[in-house]
Amino acid sequence: MAQSEPHYHMSAPKFDKPVRILIVVAPYYKDIADQLVEGAKRAINAANAVCDIVEVPGALEIPPAIGLAQATRYYDGYVALGCVIRGETTHYETVCNESARGLMSLGLSGMCIGNGILTVETMDQAIARADAEGQNKGGGAAEAALHLIALKRRFTKSDSTRISPASDHILMAGNPTDNSGAD
Repeated sequence: MAQSEPHYHMSAPKFDKPVRILIVVAPYYKDIADQLVEGAKRAINAANAVCDIVEVPGALEIPPAIGLAQATRYYDGYVALGCVIRGETTHYETVCNESARGLMSLGLSGMCIGNGILTVETMDQAIARADAEGQNKGGGAAEAALHLIALKRRFTKSDSTRISPASDHILMAGNPTDNSGAD
């Protein structure tokens, strides 16, 4: 059973510059959402980061809201929080798959996102996973975002070993300043 399996827990990253996180939460199941947010805020506070919180109607609106926020370039990372519980129709698969696909697409574009959208079969499973004193999936999502921010900062840190162009001047075909003799 998965509950008895030990999980590796990475050490919290350290930051030399301030970190700003946006938590985007879909409070469709308000009690679950509140626990997810509580766990995320604890993890963010433990990293000495700051956060803002916005609510959206449902899990499908989380990726677009994060995309809109990214256009401001104000936040270093994002935490997506919500809960989808299987019902009697295929709507569950659509919401789970499309919200995850949207977040992955944003992440692959270079955004630092922790996915804490629970996808469960029952309310009991949601309660166990959301509990900030238990499985704390909200805290885990915030920690994932923080680790990605640290990794992005590591990869984008200025480094004297990087190759720089010899000149800022770029010659293109047909450029009138190109004196190479070709017509």
